[in-house]
Amino acid sequence: MDFSRASGVLLHPTSLPGPNGIGELGPEAFRWIDWLADAGSALWQVLPLGPTSYGDSPYQCFSAFAGNPYLISFDRLLADGLLHANDLRDRPDFNPDWVDFGTIYDWKLAVLDRAFGQFKSGEVADLHSRVKTFAAENAHWLPDYALFMSIKDAQGGSPWWEWPDDLKLRDPDAVAAARETYAGSIEKHNFLQYLFAVHWQDVRTYAHSRGVRIVGDIPIFVAYDSSDVWANPALFHLDEQGRRTVQAGVPPDYFSATGQLWGNPLYRWKVHKASGYAWWFERLRSVLSQVDILRLDHFRGFYDYWEIPGDALTAQNGRWVLGPGADFFVNLRETLGELPIIAEDLGELHPKVYELRDRFDLPGMKILVFAFGDEHPNIFIPYNYTANTVVYTGTHDNDTALGWFRRVSEKERDLARRYLARDGSDIAWDLVREAWSSVSALALAPLQDLLGLGNEARMNLPGTVGTHNWSWRVRAEAFSPGLQARLREANFLYGR
Repeated sequence: MDFSRASGVLLHPTSLPGPNGIGELGPEAFRWIDWLADAGSALWQVLPLGPTSYGDSPYQCFSAFAGNPYLISFDRLLADGLLHANDLRDRPDFNPDWVDFGTIYDWKLAVLDRAFGQFKSGEVADLHSRVKTFAAENAHWLPDYALFMSIKDAQGGSPWWEWPDDLKLRDPDAVAAARETYAGSIEKHNFLQYLFAVHWQDVRTYAHSRGVRIVGDIPIFVAYDSSDVWANPALFHLDEQGRRTVQAGVPPDYFSATGQLWGNPLYRWKVHKASGYAWWFERLRSVLSQVDILRLDHFRGFYDYWEIPGDALTAQNGRWVLGPGADFFVNLRETLGELPIIAEDLGELHPKVYELRDRFDLPGMKILVFAFGDEHPNIFIPYNYTANTVVYTGTHDNDTALGWFRRVSEKERDLARRYLARDGSDIAWDLVREAWSSVSALALAPLQDLLGLGNEARMNLPGTVGTHNWSWRVRAEAFSPGLQARLREANFLYGR
């Protein structure tokens, strides 16, 4: 894919400022787009936008197709008559720097229930017909998702494999009875998905009007506790009781002696291939209706993946298994055409992974905080880049640039200072300038690096379920004219 030279910022919508405890798709999102566009950047990168489950990770969602109700804008609901000011009178005193997901779950979903009650009253003209049209247009996933969430609500949030057997294993009579029993709840989840879709598409349309494209993210695997797995068990390695027979992860490495046990069920790729990868291509269509460029997470899994026994407690005892390889991408191009995909090709990879990436001309990723380690030179040092790459100062899974610089050895800091010809006193922006000046077609940085923040602002520490994982937020005053001017100057100087 031929990407024109541009720059952008990684900022998940949950990190936007606002009074309701979490970023929303309302006025602050529009103000952020204005700030970004006026700084001369043309890309806004987000993480997966789905409804998060235990652990709050956007990479473990209840659906690969649904949107996160937490992002629904209360300002929009007030303007549309679906909420009244009194509905927000019990708003907690939220910390502006961190998302408290537990409080959000209790309070925000209760407020959305009030909006649903207003919807049911019929006072907002034509809304019922619009929700029905939306449900019909999304019939390939929404009925299963809405039923799944309704049963989960009724079961106290329990994962689907702990439900009664008839529901767990989707007995047709039990499913039909559940659709009748939970009709009201199903309607509510349809309504919430409609709201998310409208709010997100309005934000995206506005971004386009300002010359900003959205870079999205699609995890290669889906969560075990998801409507995708519950509704499509034949597509995954499960036994007759719905238990995983194998699961995803990565083997032991320099960072972890026991590897990482992700817990996602693995695909029955032969079944997917026999269907012409129908489920996968529907998933890609869905995400590409929300974003303009797609980062394909854990790209190596399409060549080979680490298969771990389903009952394992660590990732140590696994094996490498071949994925669908080129056949997947050949069929993808034949079905959907050439797509704007970025391959997340990080880690210690088999050379065949790079061959697969290059065969389909997919840009790979370069991470600057990886450039100055013990192995010098390496693939992350900028003079090894090509134009068909995307360079980042760091990602959501890395420490911030400042946090990295403070944490690593003096040897690594010394090499960085020498290479960058800087004293390191403004290391985050030293890396921003290096990324922006590189030959890579696209250059991006997390907002935390533009702000020069340290480890306290890290978005995620992989392999942990930390108190602050996924919860960092920015204050409105951080979007200052001075920072905007600095970014605009970098875009001007380096042709982005």
